[in-house]
Amino acid sequence: MDSPHGAAVKAEGFGLKGPRGWVFRGVDLDAAPGALIALEGPSGSGRTCLLLALTGRMKPTEGHAEIGRHRLPKKMAAVRRISALGPVPGVNDLDQALTVAEQLREGALLQRRYDGPVRALLRPRGERRATAEARIAAALAAVGLDPATLPKGPRTSVRDLERLESVRLSLAVALLGNPRLLAVDDLDLKLSDAERAEAWALLRSLADRGTTVLAVCSEAPEGVTVLRTVAAGEPATTGAPTAPARPAVARDAGPKITWGRPAAPASPADADAATGPAPDNDTDGKTDGKTEGETEGEKSTTAPIAKTTEPTTNTTDEDPKGADDALAETGRA
Repeated sequence: MDSPHGAAVKAEGFGLKGPRGWVFRGVDLDAAPGALIALEGPSGSGRTCLLLALTGRMKPTEGHAEIGRHRLPKKMAAVRRISALGPVPGVNDLDQALTVAEQLREGALLQRRYDGPVRALLRPRGERRATAEARIAAALAAVGLDPATLPKGPRTSVRDLERLESVRLSLAVALLGNPRLLAVDDLDLKLSDAERAEAWALLRSLADRGTTVLAVCSEAPEGVTVLRTVAAGEPATTGAPTAPARPAVARDAGPKITWGRPAAPASPADADAATGPAPDNDTDGKTDGKTEGETEGEKSTTAPIAKTTEPTTNTTDEDPKGADDALAETGRA
């Protein structure tokens, strides 16, 4: 069951294949609304691709997933409407030429233009402005960012923000649309130990409010549900998921997460290219095109994958550069 805010996340046999091999494969996931899930693994192990696939930005090759009762890959547009991306390098970077206030106003304007009801555009200008300001204030409060404390206040340039302040601003922009699923990439990138702990505490607070959170990291803290990946050429690892950040809702046994099953031998017919992100006007996932590209920081390779509930032996004969071109241009999500 879905909560009023968060979205349940389920996946079965979820996989994505690039022109030269599998980026990830055999992902089984069952998480309740409001869960805090860490996608842990080294760079190049398919973490970002999985993040984008679960939020409807990349089309999977096999298996399926359900995000708040919307089934992937058929309902990719619907999943995009209820999910939002926090900081994802190379996909939705903040505009370094804007000030903090301008970035927030732009986010509110885009949210109202593309995600809000059409009748909202017919409201008086003063009412629309008041609504946007209230939404921005609520988002800033949720992420713990007070523009008045910045060096130049709201007029501080985005390029002058510290890394943690930039993360908070990105999350605030993402929260303007009241998403039920929030995805964050490279959470621990360029953060000190103290800042990393602060960032995870922030994500826990968002999950406690009911929003389901997916976060990519190199090393997950204790107290979150962990989904682990390994880089190609390394032995598979095994580890049970740690305790979830908050109790599972309507699940007696708690969230069950499995990543991986041995990859089947490839055949010549398996040389199909990975599909890229669906166009914004897609409503049934059938018109998504296939492109080639790569997100910065995700030079993926064929990823042997570990099952977190019981040991597995990974076998794959795919090209070790299997995921180099799997990540398609996603635009500003």
